[in-house]
Amino acid sequence: MLRALFLAFALFLSMSGVQAQTQSPTEDLQTVLQRHAAEVANPGRLSVGALIADLVASRQPNVASFLERWQDKGVYQRTTDGLFFYAIRQGDAYALTNMTTGESAGTAPADVMTEIRPNGGVRRVIGAALVQFQLSDPDRARRVAALDAISRSPDADQIDPLRASIEGEPDPALKLRKERLAGHLRARFGKSTEDRIGAINELSSALDVETRSVLNLVLTTTSGVAPSVPEGTNVARILKVGTDINEAVAYNRLVDANLAPAPIPPAAVKAALTANITDGRVGGIPVGQLGNETNRSDAYDALATAGTVPPQVTPAIRTAALSSNVFYDAYTEPNPAVTDAARAALDEVEARVARYQIIDISMDALSLASIYFLAAIGLAITFGVMGVINMAHGEFIMMGAYTGYVVQLFIPDYTISLLVALPLAFAVTFGAGVAMERLVIRHLYHRPLETLLATFGISIALQQLAKNIFGTQARPLTSPSWLDGAWVINDVVQIANIRIAIFVLALIFLALILFVLKRTRLGLEVRSVTQNPGMAASMGINPDRINMLTFGLGSGIAGIAGVAIGLYAKVTSEMGSDYIVQSFMTVVVGGVGNVWGTLAGASLIGFLQKGIEFFNPSNTLAAQTYMILFIILFIQFRPKGIVALKGRAAGD
Repeated sequence: MLRALFLAFALFLSMSGVQAQTQSPTEDLQTVLQRHAAEVANPGRLSVGALIADLVASRQPNVASFLERWQDKGVYQRTTDGLFFYAIRQGDAYALTNMTTGESAGTAPADVMTEIRPNGGVRRVIGAALVQFQLSDPDRARRVAALDAISRSPDADQIDPLRASIEGEPDPALKLRKERLAGHLRARFGKSTEDRIGAINELSSALDVETRSVLNLVLTTTSGVAPSVPEGTNVARILKVGTDINEAVAYNRLVDANLAPAPIPPAAVKAALTANITDGRVGGIPVGQLGNETNRSDAYDALATAGTVPPQVTPAIRTAALSSNVFYDAYTEPNPAVTDAARAALDEVEARVARYQIIDISMDALSLASIYFLAAIGLAITFGVMGVINMAHGEFIMMGAYTGYVVQLFIPDYTISLLVALPLAFAVTFGAGVAMERLVIRHLYHRPLETLLATFGISIALQQLAKNIFGTQARPLTSPSWLDGAWVINDVVQIANIRIAIFVLALIFLALILFVLKRTRLGLEVRSVTQNPGMAASMGINPDRINMLTFGLGSGIAGIAGVAIGLYAKVTSEMGSDYIVQSFMTVVVGGVGNVWGTLAGASLIGFLQKGIEFFNPSNTLAAQTYMILFIILFIQFRPKGIVALKGRAAGD
């Protein structure tokens, strides 16, 4: 119906710029409408296409506006002269607008104005025509709306106008979408088999969900059953009863297709026996004996033999019916060449999607591992090196996050506030760690149970202190604008910029800690006190001072981790509790007292958690449970962790 309209519009879009400048419209909008006055005043769905095609061919710039107003019942006809206007009711009169110039055309009494009311079918035709105009509208939002409309209601007649609008599309993203959408339309509605197969082959390089949906639409199947497959059927597969299809379902299909008798339900058997009682007997069996199911079945069979009731479906009848018919799925697309191409393209697309999903999951796991590493590296120093079980480690992370929040209250520039917050969070938590070591930890060395209980009490106290100061509501820690968005590789693989930043920060801290421990005097003293504090003291090293600095360093790193984690997670008084368990698991699994072990443990836990979530995405609690069970089993087989200490330290 609208093919002529769309072809006219495609021709209009394909005119060259010189031709558009030298050739002016020959008729104004009112002239065209007067030529079709009867159709405008009383439009019909089947006949309005000619009018719209004439409007398109007139090349008037206000045609799209007219179609919009006509669709919204905003067009009126003055009965005295038959002219059409845009009109607005003002009391007993209408304010008129000239449709060609857009200027005021005075007023007219209400009794001489007739509102044009196109029905629903006509409005749909008008809407389809408007989509073609909107494809090249200067307003980007209108072009997006037109593409959305085509995606919702694709049609073969939209191919030419859509392809005609591609060359002049100034927006690269919309141009790509138009090209892709044109390929979708060609794959489904192409004029020839070769055109459709060519479009389908082009789609095999895409990854987006819409493309996969189009290929699945081409491969849509319907279920069928017949004594033999009907000639000309594009068979997707033959179903084997008992393997591909349940026997009960298969027999129900036969019944629905009138290829087998329907089973007699128990209620119908009972009703038939009741209706055929003669002289106290049914089918020669006394009524008193019908309480037995076998007797009821024999009585019913006797009635069926006499032709009184339809026969029951016996297992033999069921088996014969199933074996004498073919069950199959057939493509709704009749052309096998098209479905073969679509199947090959979809298989290729899904294989590539699966590969990219593995990459995407790996990137997510790497990001999670970097978060766990940042959260655990401070604990690796205090617990792994000093042997102190610090249950308040999560609260140092919380203190760092709140430090970042407070800094942003005074420095509104998020980039500068972040640069200030990182060293300040280190200083605050370093001081808190030193105070905790001097006041509590130093008195509890080599008493792990008392240390655990004391630090757990400190953890609760710090949480309550944070609630008293900041309240129970989550506080915002906003990342700079340059960390917004995500790094999008394709439609499957993408990762948030903030997670990339955290990964880079984790690498920086890994390098920094290795440098401190391996290349500085403080690192040498820490390692010597860790391995043999008595010998270190005899060499002039103060073990108490080194323990204090080591605990402060681990606490300070936890504060920086809190700033990084707070940029994407909620900042609350309980946020440390979300990471304390993972931090201990990371240190223990990786290997106590080893930075590389902490990195290995964070990687193992991150990849393990993401892998479990992939197979069970709807239940994160189950994923955590499975991960903990795996780690328990892992420790049974490798109690010293992935990277175990060697030598004297391992014996300690």
